Amino acid sequence: MESRSLPVPEGLAGERADAALAKLLGFSRSFAAEVLEAGGVRLDGILIGKSDRLRADSWLEVEWAPKEAPRVVPQDVTGFRIVHDDDDLVVIDKPVGVVAHPAPGWSGPTVLGALAAAGYRISTSGAAERQGIVHRLDVGTSGLMVVAKSESAYTELKRLFHDREVDKIYHAVVQGHPDPLAGTIDAPIGRHSSNDWKFAIRTDGKHAVTHYETIEAMRAASLLEIHLETGRTHQIRVHMAAQRHPCVGDSLYGADKALSARLGLTRQWLHAHRLGFRHPATGEYVEFESPYPEDLQHALDVLRDDV
Repeated sequence: MESRSLPVPEGLAGERADAALAKLLGFSRSFAAEVLEAGGVRLDGILIGKSDRLRADSWLEVEWAPKEAPRVVPQDVTGFRIVHDDDDLVVIDKPVGVVAHPAPGWSGPTVLGALAAAGYRISTSGAAERQGIVHRLDVGTSGLMVVAKSESAYTELKRLFHDREVDKIYHAVVQGHPDPLAGTIDAPIGRHSSNDWKFAIRTDGKHAVTHYETIEAMRAASLLEIHLETGRTHQIRVHMAAQRHPCVGDSLYGADKALSARLGLTRQWLHAHRLGFRHPATGEYVEFESPYPEDLQHALDVLRDDV
């Protein structure tokens, strides 16, 4: 066990305990919440929870068991597909239910684990558990990802994503019909104030811009093509839900559960459909495309037949 005992800094007075602990000790927000929920934090000798607020001129005592660092475990993944492979990078089609890299609390399949099982050697740049990863998709979002194999490709791909020089095109089916049928949503996104798993539009959030265009309007929903200018966590899901057009199947952000059940969806209808960028070695523009997986295609077919 490790422990720290210290006064509450003036700048953290009034902050939620989980957010303050993360800032104070360098924990992730989720790990800070785990420590608090395990009874590892006392304020002036009294146990506190993750949503309690810190007080100025108080004494904080924290005790926790360090977590073992996540590691890549080779694992065959059903539906995992290699779209492109060369000396510098590999483009993959990620199935739903797979995360990009190992993380605390996740025991399921990962992109890096699937690549390791297939015999791929990835760039050693980045933290040990996420080497080669230059961007991510949510566990419930399927579609295209690029992973760096060479060190030079890792550096250049990171720059391309940072400088917004990558074309990230998603297809989404949302409830209802956006008005206007095409437009831009420019609204900052931050962590939800009362739900650790959600994000929301917040004035103190990070800059986020989403461009959308309606491809097809059906009776109960619309198929959209979405271009991300920024890449915030849950960006499309948050922005569309804020317009009262949540992604079909997205129960976390208010989708109609009865409609989701009728379509056989257990996740949001959201797919990373196209990915384009200048190849880090050749400078040539390359673009890749992924077809809809079976569950999303089935839901779309049902919606199209719904007259």
